[in-house]
Amino acid sequence: MLKTAWLIPILPLLGSAFHGLLGRRAGKAAVTAVALGTVLASFALALMAFFAAKAAPGHRLDLVYFDWMAVGSLRVPFGLVFDPLSTVMALVVSGIGALIHLYSVGYMWEEEGYARYFCYLNLFVFFMLTLVLGSSLPLLFVGWEGVGLCSYLLIGYYIETDYAPAAGLKAFLFNRVGDLGMTMGMMALFGAFGTLTVSEILGKAGHLPQEATFGLLTFATLMMFLGATGKSAQIPLYLWLPDAMAGPTPVSALIHAATMVTSGIYLICRLAPVFVLTPTTLTVIAWTGGATALFAATMGLFQRDIKKVLAYSTVSQLGYMFLGLGAAGFAAGFLHVFTHAWFKALLFLGAGSVIHGLHHQQDLFRMGGLKAKMPVTFWTMAIATLCIMGFPGTSGFFSKDEILYLAYLKSPALWAVGLAGAACTAFYMWRLMGLAFWGEPRDHHAYDHAHESPWTMTLPLALLAVGALAAGLLGIPRIWGGTFAIEHWLEPSVTFGMAEAGEAVEHGSHALAWGLMGISTAVALASGFLGWSIYRKGTAAEEAFEGRHPFLYKVLANKYFVDEGVEAFILAPTRWMANLAWKFFDVILIDGVGVNLPGAVTRIAGDFTARTQTGRVRNYALGMAFGTVLLLWIFLK
Repeated sequence: MLKTAWLIPILPLLGSAFHGLLGRRAGKAAVTAVALGTVLASFALALMAFFAAKAAPGHRLDLVYFDWMAVGSLRVPFGLVFDPLSTVMALVVSGIGALIHLYSVGYMWEEEGYARYFCYLNLFVFFMLTLVLGSSLPLLFVGWEGVGLCSYLLIGYYIETDYAPAAGLKAFLFNRVGDLGMTMGMMALFGAFGTLTVSEILGKAGHLPQEATFGLLTFATLMMFLGATGKSAQIPLYLWLPDAMAGPTPVSALIHAATMVTSGIYLICRLAPVFVLTPTTLTVIAWTGGATALFAATMGLFQRDIKKVLAYSTVSQLGYMFLGLGAAGFAAGFLHVFTHAWFKALLFLGAGSVIHGLHHQQDLFRMGGLKAKMPVTFWTMAIATLCIMGFPGTSGFFSKDEILYLAYLKSPALWAVGLAGAACTAFYMWRLMGLAFWGEPRDHHAYDHAHESPWTMTLPLALLAVGALAAGLLGIPRIWGGTFAIEHWLEPSVTFGMAEAGEAVEHGSHALAWGLMGISTAVALASGFLGWSIYRKGTAAEEAFEGRHPFLYKVLANKYFVDEGVEAFILAPTRWMANLAWKFFDVILIDGVGVNLPGAVTRIAGDFTARTQTGRVRNYALGMAFGTVLLLWIFLK
């Protein structure tokens, strides 16, 4: 395994090169075989690495291939790390990635850019695997920037439109803001520890006391968190993710549900021993996550585009992950990463199946009655909806309630914010299900042509549904008789290098845990039932609500006008200043004074001089005579 570990990220890269160089000539069958084959092979190798790391001392394998950077005191090796955290992420990326590749075969088969699509998709898997397996922050950053590039390419896949390239550019620019923070954080960590190799940073951090006041480590971790807010779409850098729905639906499932958007959570878990030293940063993370969870959930309440509902749901669920991390519940936050990867990928692919079956119709108000037409899609999406709402016994139930429990221990106010977000989540998800699958069809033309998707799309749905239900087995809590296995599995990663592992979180009583679980479950079930009972009958209730409360409805449906506010108060003034600077410096000073003025003076002088060149000899003789007289007068004066 040690000799072939480097192939885990390299195989998808080779597949991407094949698609880019030879894909159009080789044909769709060859592209399909290479795209699926390389990712499945990576998954098989990642599975081998998982068991090899599990059997290794400390459940960790550090593989160094060569020295990559050597400048002054900076020494950065080119290496991969296989530990509980990275191997699980590698399995998620390659495993769910393989299912999404298979789904894409049916969804994208008619596209002319089939080879180009799989070129980008394979390249994304390569960069994502580089991110999670890199043993140093610079190598992690290569993957970090690479997935940002691939996100731009995949979101803007429909290059013949105006909206898709614009959405891709928006994602790219928002991520650049976060990446600047991450770069500054890496510089600060190098200043604090003299190294950028993760194992060396954690080894030195494990012997340091907590920072009671704002210091270098707090600055470093806050900058790292700024980078995480960009990739993982938290306030204030969340605006790119809803627009990213402009890309093909499988892209939404892979990048914006299961992998790329969880990069920020992975980064914080990877540097957990450093973040534990900065309680101020953890508090900022917790409140940012809680605020994002509730804020985005309210924005999803009245969206009509089926993918936009899931987009704001993703932003909200990412907020829950950060809420768990901010409460020092790294295992709980990562468990939600794992469970969310399954059920949110299933929801996006289910939405893609609906869109495909309705010939690219995405408006929920023009759906209805699809339960009989698309039974596989319906039942698998129903399972995913139960998971995301936290129905007892599902995977989302265990991860969501563990996060809410830890949030309560940190601050009851945080718990209340998280609980309100969970209520909104259950409501808008069953609103989606009611509008799409129940009631009478509201667009008979679309309904008459609706059909179940091909097996290449429904098979991944079924497999993801099984995974969504089974993923919770890693997080069965102690009060249920479980061991919360994910915490024990991740412990070597989140406590690596620490002098004393200890308990990172204060644990409350079982009575408190049962009470909080009962409240959150009751609220989610009641809210979900309310959403289903209202919208299974159609859109009349929402239209009536809009009539009674037009201002509130308009604010929620238009996402609090945040995009419009950014346009009015940030982008428009910036464009005005840029236009003013362009006209003053470029047009007036550089082009006008620097280039055009000397040219104009030369031209005028030339025109004046040209008037004296008549071509007549007597004029030239007369001029010479006047010149001679003038010279004599000057010298004989």
